[in-house]
Amino acid sequence: MDTQRLGRRIKAFRKLKGYTQVELAYKLELPIITLGSIERGKQEASEKLLNHIADTLSVSKKELTKADESAKEE
Repeated sequence: MDTQRLGRRIKAFRKLKGYTQVELAYKLELPIITLGSIERGKQEASEKLLNHIADTLSVSKKELTKADESAKEE
């Protein structure tokens, strides 16, 4: 999984839903530095965390990771 691409998608969905990093980190019960690292692709999110992010942003995990799956097909 391309962590940078996934991080950009998380950031895009976060902004689309109107959350700041601080607000989303609070909802996820994560340190803001961890969320920032994930969004920048410096840290990989666990499957459990990806599910929690998807639920919190009201998107499916598949939608959240869609760009990564299509990149594998190329």
